[in-house]
Parts: sequence; structure tokens; C-alpha cells
Amino acid sequence: MHRKLRLRKREDFNVVYRYGRSFANSQFVVYWRKRSQLGSFRMGVSASSKLGGAVVRNRLRRMVKEIVRLNASKLLEDTDLILIVRKPALSLPYKEMEGSILHVLRKAGLLKGSSPKTGVPPSSSTRGNRPNNRNGKQGK
Repeated sequence: MHRKLRLRKREDFNVVYRYGRSFANSQFVVYWRKRSQLGSFRMGVSASSKLGGAVVRNRLRRMVKEIVRLNASKLLEDTDLILIVRKPALSLPYKEMEGSILHVLRKAGLLKGSSPKTGVPPSSSTRGNRPNNRNGKQGK
């Protein structure tokens, strides 16, 4: 995956987490956000240390990046996306992992010709604007 196509800065990740939308299946979570700049998509991969040692995490990251690279022509442009690897993905062979990634991307509406699975339009996301509890009061 080309360097230009990667999310690398912490601030870029934080913007996607804060203002983006998310979709998940049992193996992966995808956070995504439309960019104002024109161009190709940018992607970051997150693998928690709970998944295993550095060798395991880096192998998962490489596999995810390769799957996205091979399917890059199917992805929508002008988006930033973050794929988070969950523990059940550890036991998946390559083909099943590819199917799972494409499934979560299709569910999010990030593949060309697909639409998000919710009835809420992408521009009306309220993530990050809600209070922490039901009463609307701040926590401790």
C-alpha cells in the first residue's frame, strides 16, 4: 500500500474516530469519514496488543493492507477509513479474512455501488455530540 494512501498521524486517526461513522462485524470494525480534499482513499489499521505480540499484530496489519490494496478499485474515493482488527480475526484464513473485510466495507457503504445499512444519511451523524449519560449531566 502506497505511503500516500496511509493514515499515519495521530490527529488524522482522532478526527476519523471523533467525527466519522462506524460499522462492525465480529472480526473487524471500520470507522470512516468523507474528506473535503479530492483524491484517493486513505486507510489506517489498528491492532490492539490484546491480540498478541508484535509479530502477530504486524502480520494481521500486513494481511489487511494487502486485501485492501488488491480491492482498492472497489473502494469509494475521498474517504479516510480505519480498520480495527478484533480477536476472532486471528483464526481466519486469508480468503475468509478478505470476505469479512469486504463485508464490513459493504455494510458501511464504502464499496462502489453499495449504500450504508442504516436509514440515517451520512451527513447527519451525531457521534461525539451526545452527553455521556442519559440525564445529560457530565460525569465525574
